[in-house]
Amino acid sequence: MSNSQFETYKPYEPYESYEPYETHEAYGTYEPSAYAGFDVHSAPTLAYGVTYDTYDTGDTDGDTYRPAYEMPDPVLPRQGGSRAGVERRGARRRRGRRYAERADGSVRRLLPQALVVAFLAGGTTAFVAEDKAVELSVDGEPRRLHTFADDVTELLAEEGVEVGAHDMVTPAPGTELTNGDEIAVHYGRPVRLTLDGERREVWTTARTVEGALKQLGVRAEGAYLSASRSRRIGRAGLTLDVRTERSVTIMADGRARTIRTNAATVGEAVDEAGITLHGQDATSVPADSFPRDGQTVSVLRITATREVIEEQIPFQVRRIEDPTVFRGTEVIERAGQPGLRRVTYSVRSVNGVRQKPRRIGSEVVREPTAQVVKVGTQPLPTSVQSADHLNWQGLAACESGGRPGAVDASGTYGGLYQFDAHTWRSLGGTGRPQDAPATEQTLRAKKLYVRRGTAPWPHCGSRLHS
Repeated sequence: MSNSQFETYKPYEPYESYEPYETHEAYGTYEPSAYAGFDVHSAPTLAYGVTYDTYDTGDTDGDTYRPAYEMPDPVLPRQGGSRAGVERRGARRRRGRRYAERADGSVRRLLPQALVVAFLAGGTTAFVAEDKAVELSVDGEPRRLHTFADDVTELLAEEGVEVGAHDMVTPAPGTELTNGDEIAVHYGRPVRLTLDGERREVWTTARTVEGALKQLGVRAEGAYLSASRSRRIGRAGLTLDVRTERSVTIMADGRARTIRTNAATVGEAVDEAGITLHGQDATSVPADSFPRDGQTVSVLRITATREVIEEQIPFQVRRIEDPTVFRGTEVIERAGQPGLRRVTYSVRSVNGVRQKPRRIGSEVVREPTAQVVKVGTQPLPTSVQSADHLNWQGLAACESGGRPGAVDASGTYGGLYQFDAHTWRSLGGTGRPQDAPATEQTLRAKKLYVRRGTAPWPHCGSRLHS
């Protein structure tokens, strides 16, 4: 007997007589009206593993369910033509018809339930196929979940994960999802980075300072960091100052020193090189500037001294018109006197080389005295006689010491009044002026005065009016 709720019917057996079949109480008869409005979606799901009774037909290919009405009549032993044999054959035919009718009723009762089972089995398969087990990691926190999302974008929307322009999603949004996929979301973090003196804002998806430096390609070995490498970077970001290690050469006192440093200023690098600055010592570049990789800095040894120099202050010349003096004649009434000034200079020597002095102060010791000059406005005399009253002896004494044959050291000027050869001839003289008599020299001098006043004697001309 089968475990199914349906009975298993066997083929006819060669018995003489069979008891008529009775209707099974568990199923009754099939009534079509009982399935009117049947909703397959609300039908109960049959448990897996339910088996149906089979009919033993001798088929070894596995198709064991065959209704009796489809089975051929069994080949029975040839019967005699007795009345008993005829009655037995008639009984068999009647039982076959009843079996066929009963089997047909059973098929009609099972057909709706079979349809429900088939529909629900197909729906379950589709349901399982759409469900995907994936791993979603958000900022390093993984979790496994089941989803019906078709792609990464739908999954992030379902989970309420919002991403921005600086966030990174792997695989990229829009990528189709399959069972077992791993999706990672890394949020971007702003870093206000000062790298070797240059400020900028960058974004990173790393969660620690060390990770950010690697992501940004910053060499951290030997570098100065304002925050520890293990410090975590929050979503709000952080401010980070990084000074990488650089090679700097310091030239001082005739020798070069090359060091590896992450100093912030040139001054710090000079200190690290073991060089001390004294007094006015300086560097070739500003001490507060940032030292660059491969840079050479020279130390300037400076010594400074002060020097005081006395300088003359030139006097001014005041000119006063005098109508008693012939025009063209200037007479110095009061000689000028230069003043005196003391000037202080700063003198620097850089690495032993003296620089141009720099004036740093001055002091007036004596004020200058102005020179007063009388300028003649009287018209020049029209004849030699009008110049007779002038002091010609005083002029001759000033020019030649009163010697008619006097000649200057250059041999250009000669005589009492130191004529040159050209002027002497223009006044009508012949030969050399120093060879002429004193009276002739005085006459020629008076003619010259009538023409030009005292201008020919710029230093001694004033004697004519004394």
